[in-house]
This record gives sequence, structure tokens and C-alpha cells, in this order.
Amino acid sequence: MRRRQLPLLAAPLCLPAVQSRAQGAWPTRPVRIVVSFPPGGSSDITARVMAEHYSAAMNQRFVVDNRPGAGGTLSALHVAQQPADGYTLFLSNSAPITTSPPLYPQAGYDPIRSFTHVTYIGAAPVAIVTNPRFIPATDLPSLVAWMKAQPSPASFGSSGTGSVGHILGEMFQRAAGVQLTHVPYRGSAPLLPDLLNGQVPLAFDTMPQYVEHFAANRLRGIAISAPQRNPMAPNVPTTTEGGYPTLIALNWVGISGPAGLPPAVVEKLNAETQAGLRTEIVQRRLLEHAISPTPLGPVEFTAFAQRDVNEIGGMIRALGITAG
Repeated sequence: MRRRQLPLLAAPLCLPAVQSRAQGAWPTRPVRIVVSFPPGGSSDITARVMAEHYSAAMNQRFVVDNRPGAGGTLSALHVAQQPADGYTLFLSNSAPITTSPPLYPQAGYDPIRSFTHVTYIGAAPVAIVTNPRFIPATDLPSLVAWMKAQPSPASFGSSGTGSVGHILGEMFQRAAGVQLTHVPYRGSAPLLPDLLNGQVPLAFDTMPQYVEHFAANRLRGIAISAPQRNPMAPNVPTTTEGGYPTLIALNWVGISGPAGLPPAVVEKLNAETQAGLRTEIVQRRLLEHAISPTPLGPVEFTAFAQRDVNEIGGMIRALGITAG
């Protein structure tokens, strides 16, 4: 919209100072952190832990906005389309950045160029979980044997098409030479009750929400897709111990925003994120959900995301994994 000539001529003289003050003062109003999954899962919990830290550290409200669907691509596209002013952030993770774009080629965003990747937070392992009332297997070899003995493919649940659990399930089928039927959920929270009551007897999903059920023998942790065992569930072996060393998949999380976030916002947000990850309370709460804090700044995080997109995206295409 055109303005009158006199204010327009005057505006450029003061614009840099106004921008500088606005960036330096960020945030002056509430900030949203968009999450790709419903409340209750590890991504949502991570966002809430960080939101509490930011709110206290920056004396401003940070609120979590859950926008699940289509493997995280709906939330990612929403963030990519927002103004790059620091008031819409993204709890970025493996699904919308790495695994979903090859499955949803029309998603409408680029996982690197459409975002400012500010700080990598850490990663959680994916667990292979069974309901022992329906699957008697106690380890990976016996699970594979059980699957091969079934007259029809068993079903496995994941937190959604394009989630790391979904991709690990597809990788597992090819590595073990079995066939399964994927049942995608809109996050880990709605998957858990169906696993407990036997609607699906098997899940490939991030581990934290299942640990208490392992201890109570309601569910069984067959293996975790990590290089080493996790202290949250030290009795659950790794996929390598089970004979499948290539089945390594971690669900990483980070803080991102729309492309073009002002440098002052990036600097402050990265500094506050890394400061939070050094505090005992944030570390403890993340470790309680199997996320090991491993902060990386903007340059390192962007490089990591690019490598993950290239490697995992290439593998998904090579294996012919689809959203169907």
C-alpha cells in the first residue's frame, strides 16, 4: 500500500535504528514454539521444558503450539510461512526436517533453506516395543522368528508417517526379511493406549513414554536403535546386540525459526538455549525423557541438518519407502 510522499521520504532515515532497537529488545511479546506432534510425546515435552526456561530467562511468555499431521510437514510449512521476527519458533526434529520431505515431495518447504536452524538440542533413541500378551518374543532374533511364523503380516504402530519410528520399521523389515503393516498415529500419546490394549502388538517409537511400562512388565523393550544402551532402560539391549548393527536411528530435536531470522534474535536465542542446556534442571528433565543434551550452534546445527537430509533422505529414496 502506498503512503504519502513525505512520511515515505522520512522513513528510511529512522528505519535502521528502529530495526536495531526491535531486534535488541526481543522478545517484547509472547513467542510461540510450534511442535509437530500432540501433547505428551518427547518432542512436546522438550518444547515445554525449553519454553519454561526461556520464559524465566527472558521475562516473556513462550507458549507451545501443537500442530500435528502429515509427518510434521504441516507444522513445518506453517513455520516457514511466518514472519521472520522471532515470534514463531519451531521445535524442529528428525520427522519434518529429515524423514518426511522425501515422503511428501509437495510439502511446500525446503528443510534447510526455508528455516533458520538456531540450536541443536539432543537426540533420543527409538525403541522396538511389544505387548508381551500378544507377542511372546524376548529379543530381536525371536521377534523375527515370530514374525516369519505368522500367517499374515503383523501390525506395527509409529507416531506418524514420516516419523523416525516409521522409517526404522521400514528399515527393519528389509534388514530382517519380514513384512509388516504400518499403522501411523498422530503422535506417541495416542499410540500408547492402543499398544497397551493390543490394538497394535508392536511399535517403533521414541523410548521415554514406555519406560514405566517396561518396569511394570506391561510392555517389553526388545531393543533400542542406538549405539549404546540407555540409562533410562539399561536392561533393553541395542539393535547391534540383537544382530542388526545397521538399525541405528535417533530422533533429534532442535530450535529453529523461519528463514531470515534477525542475527540479534539468533544470537540471543542460541545463547539462552545453550545456557539452559547447561542447567541442572533442564538437563535432568531432558535426560528423564532419554534426550542427551548435546548443544550445537547455528553453523554446526545447519551443517548437521544438511548431512542428515542428504544421508537419510537418500536412504529413504533408495529403499523406496513411501507415505502409503
